[in-house]
Amino acid sequence: MTSTMPTKADVVVIGAGAAGLFCGARIAEGGVSVLVIDHAKKPAEKVRISGGGRCNFTNIHTGPHAFLSDNPHFAKSALARYRPADFIARLDARGIGWHEKTLGQLFCDGRSGAIIDMLTGDLLAAGGQLALSTPITALDRTEDGFSIATRAGPVEARRLVVATGGLSIPKMGATGFAYDIARRFGHDVIDPRPALVPFVFEGRDKTDFASISGVSLPVRARFGDTVFDEAMLFTHRGLSGPAILQISSYWREGHPVAINLLPGNEAAAALKSAKAAHPKQSLATALESLLPKRLAGMLAARGDLPDIPRLADLSHDRIEALVRTLSDWMLKPAGTEGWRTAEVTAGGVDTAGLSSRSMESRTVPGLYFIGECVDVTGWLGGYNFQWAWASAQAAAADCREQLGGYPLTE
Repeated sequence: MTSTMPTKADVVVIGAGAAGLFCGARIAEGGVSVLVIDHAKKPAEKVRISGGGRCNFTNIHTGPHAFLSDNPHFAKSALARYRPADFIARLDARGIGWHEKTLGQLFCDGRSGAIIDMLTGDLLAAGGQLALSTPITALDRTEDGFSIATRAGPVEARRLVVATGGLSIPKMGATGFAYDIARRFGHDVIDPRPALVPFVFEGRDKTDFASISGVSLPVRARFGDTVFDEAMLFTHRGLSGPAILQISSYWREGHPVAINLLPGNEAAAALKSAKAAHPKQSLATALESLLPKRLAGMLAARGDLPDIPRLADLSHDRIEALVRTLSDWMLKPAGTEGWRTAEVTAGGVDTAGLSSRSMESRTVPGLYFIGECVDVTGWLGGYNFQWAWASAQAAAADCREQLGGYPLTE
């Protein structure tokens, strides 16, 4: 950490999160002077809490298909030039152990602090400087670049990288500062919205779901043509779990989501067999072989199951119809839990105003936007960190090239 605020730097990076620290280190490694500034007292707090404290730092299946944006092609260039294997190699070189969980998700063997230590250590070891607890009070263009006024004094920079993230998890210090800067310099901002966030419900749905809070099961969640096969969790406020977090990024307020409670099950055949073997059994009891017991009971109580005393009274046609209903259970959320629990921000700085190769502004030379503040949002499971690394690498490579630093070759 810097004890004396420099008055000049080739590059100032605003934001000491994953993207900002990584970008700063990559720039400094090229022999270019860089200062990373953040208003927070500690760096990379979202890294610290991610992955249950073990940091889900990338996903081996990363590709453009796993990202939302008004321009779905924008992320292709950066993601192709900095892949999960590149970041893994960086961890391996520093002896940081990691392992794969499900669906290509990679986590640290130890605590996420190892990633933070690597990011800050790499920045400082390369000669970069880090100024924390340093709010920015003004920002202007100059003939040579940018003038940044801070509580610790002014700084002149030839280039400026904005890496201040989005609005998710405000208790970590998240703000809309990146959007303010973007608008200040004439960039459009796609309306930010909470993503990877639980759904909340009202009325009967809320009461029913709260009655079985803690119940989880594998489902297929669908909104439009987008489908995710993962777990769903009932909560006191509504629905959560990976499948719900994933589909929330695509959901639009006022519309229903479809939940298949029986994905991959031959449910109709199972119920017909149960009817033949146990004709006096209730439908709710028979469903306990396919669904959690409390869920089957809740569905019966709310009237989502036919009101019949015995399986013998349920025709095969009605069994088929019931399975179709449970395979396309339509629910209309009242909303989401919002920024408080959203893991990321969807929307952000419009990519139409940025170079996909360098992340540089198309209208303000020397100004870059990287990471979560850009309108590129990944799926749950390490994709957003990979976007942080890849977009940071793209900006760093361009800064080094434009400022006469060593070429970035890996």
